[in-house]
Amino acid sequence: MNADGSVKTFVLDTNVLLHSSASIGCFADNDVVIPMAVIEELDKFKKNSDELGRNARRVIRYLDSLREEFPCCAGDPEKGLPLNRISPETSGRLFILGAGSTDDDSINEVDRVFDNDLLLDSPDNRILRVACFLRKSGRKVVFISKDINLRLKADALGLKVMDFEREKVKNADRYTGFCEKSVPAALVDKAYSDKELPGDIAPELLCNEFIRLTSDCDERKSVLLRRRNSGLLTMVPHRVEKVWNLSPRNKEQRMALDILLDPEIKLVTLVGGAGTGKTLLALAAALQQTLSEDLYERILVSRPIIPLGNDIGFLPGSKESKLASWMQPIFDNLEFLLGGEEERKPKSSSRFSTESLMNSRKLDLEALTYIRGRSIPRQFIIIDEAQNLTPHEVKTIISRCGNDSKMVLTGDPAQIDNPYLDASGNGLSYAADRLKGEAIYAHVTLRKSERSALAALAAKKL
Repeated sequence: MNADGSVKTFVLDTNVLLHSSASIGCFADNDVVIPMAVIEELDKFKKNSDELGRNARRVIRYLDSLREEFPCCAGDPEKGLPLNRISPETSGRLFILGAGSTDDDSINEVDRVFDNDLLLDSPDNRILRVACFLRKSGRKVVFISKDINLRLKADALGLKVMDFEREKVKNADRYTGFCEKSVPAALVDKAYSDKELPGDIAPELLCNEFIRLTSDCDERKSVLLRRRNSGLLTMVPHRVEKVWNLSPRNKEQRMALDILLDPEIKLVTLVGGAGTGKTLLALAAALQQTLSEDLYERILVSRPIIPLGNDIGFLPGSKESKLASWMQPIFDNLEFLLGGEEERKPKSSSRFSTESLMNSRKLDLEALTYIRGRSIPRQFIIIDEAQNLTPHEVKTIISRCGNDSKMVLTGDPAQIDNPYLDASGNGLSYAADRLKGEAIYAHVTLRKSERSALAALAAKKL
């Protein structure tokens, strides 16, 4: 609602509903309009077996249930459908409208602006015509779309435009899981001697958030601590023992291993650029706790099937052979870990190999398509490239965790291949923002590339 108390009218593009089926109920006491062209586009997606298809079917069911309860109201510009039937927090109305007759002056105005470029054969143009029609009729229209080009066209027509930001994280508020503070040197010494400090030293710190206390006399003198659920700040060991042939190379990797190896933490998110070690650290912790410590029965690894560049098309063979190409980054990391330090040892010298782990069912590779509906107990679950998942998909995946399971989501929000997501609206960033401070959740942002000097240079300069 506007400051003067007047109701806004939000016109939704198709991609908003495909991104989140709950978006209809996210506009408080304002009105929501779904153009007829959007219904036509939803019909094209409803047969898909992916998340887009599920959202399309869910939206269609919402609309059909409202139509049955309130017949002949959806297309009435005065009545509409009550949105509180979808969401109790929403008190506005829902309309399903066409653009009106083609000889209407408000419609022809659109053609005049663009010299007949916005033709009716484009669904996007028909959606814009509805927004212009409503604005001409005196409504305070806001056009909502995740399509940048369509927002540009709407803005050129003089419409107020917005992205759908309900599930977005502001860049300035993005949670890193780490902060720094300058303190007296005596406090740093006390942390080293007692291995812990009282939480009132940094009361703003969230549960499982890390802090580096640096001496105000000597910047080289510092200590790294993590806030526990009890409120105490416990020291993260400066020298961490090797975890399955892997030693941390910087403070962020120390923090990551600290939470990955803590059985009390059930969900970990690791964010970082190429070569920062996200997947490698997760796999090392998984091997350590599954094969050496027997905390989990097996390791389950999955990642979204979204190609970089042109897709190679249909792949013949079994599920395992189809997944092999997509899981090659996982195999590369496993070969490094199983082959010995710095890969100096021949692979045959290890009593484990990737093939033997898979044959013994200690390691499972699974497509995310098959995770829905499952309950997964006593497993160490790694979801790689999680930045390509929507917030709803991440919720679905996390809710698969059964008793005594641990899940790790890794990814880089700067490298997103899903056309409907961006750095602040993907499921990985959303989960980190919404779950921060929970006792069984922890997050670390890895910053330094350790893959190679060339990889670090590319990440920094290119």
